[in-house]
Amino acid sequence: MRIAVTSQNFKTITGHAGKSRRFLIYDLEPGGEPLEVERLDLPKDRSLHEYHGPDHPLYQRQLTAILTGGAGRPFVERMGREGIEVITTGETDIAAALKALAEGEALPPAAPHEHEH
Repeated sequence: MRIAVTSQNFKTITGHAGKSRRFLIYDLEPGGEPLEVERLDLPKDRSLHEYHGPDHPLYQRQLTAILTGGAGRPFVERMGREGIEVITTGETDIAAALKALAEGEALPPAAPHEHEH
């Protein structure tokens, strides 16, 4: 599976996936070690919150899932239309979260997502 991790600092899992502009892309096989394959550092106008075109850079990465600290229902639904599962978690350690996913373990739940417009 190919997973994009929202990480505004390229060190930890961060929240509000729709506004995130930095993503770490990993290939992950069940029981295997995660392999970082790419880093995306998008301009502000290419966050998914701002950009709604069909050619978003994340859509071109053949993603299976996005791992994030938080996402609203509209974001989850939008990703679902692209065939991308959204996995939210309270875990901030990328390696620990990916290890748990690879081993089929549950992740700690994310805090409720507050959304203001």
